Amino acid sequence: MKNRCFWVTDSPLYQNYHDNEWGVPVFDDATLFEFLVLETFQAGLSWITILNKRENFSIAFDQFDYKKIAIYSESKVASLLNDKGIIRNKLKIRSTIINAQLFIAIQNDYGSFSKYIWSFVDHKPIINNFQSKQDVPATTGLSDQISRALKKKGFKFVGSTVVYAFMQAIGMVNDHTMDCFKHINNAPIKDS
Repeated sequence: MKNRCFWVTDSPLYQNYHDNEWGVPVFDDATLFEFLVLETFQAGLSWITILNKRENFSIAFDQFDYKKIAIYSESKVASLLNDKGIIRNKLKIRSTIINAQLFIAIQNDYGSFSKYIWSFVDHKPIINNFQSKQDVPATTGLSDQISRALKKKGFKFVGSTVVYAFMQAIGMVNDHTMDCFKHINNAPIKDS
């Protein structure tokens, strides 16, 4: 049996997310935007709630196509507010539209959102060596800095806690605990 991080339940969906996505570096703008949307909707809720609705979010938000989301009409907002398959929070829905517009603006300024966001860690993941749940922070000085930078650009629902969760999800920080089979020091040694 695999030893996983403390937060993983016996849900196959959760285990699959932990084993195959969480902490794996993401440089693709489309996937980065998906995680940004999911993390902003997660604010104040459990991650499993979001994972259970992930497919619904994908359908409702045009497969997280930020170019489409950036030009959503009021009628689209109304339909999202009536969609029982997602989190029907008006502020978060409107924020997703604003964030899509700003995401595109960053792409125009930096070449890609990936180049911009990864520049905060010099384009290399931070590998942490946390022993237990108590060691893993909800925020860091770096997440505070990124949160401030995104807010200054106009992004919504990007407080430091959301940003740190985003950083973990996209592998900017690898917070698999030391006892987890996904921790970098537990990776199988390859024969040369």
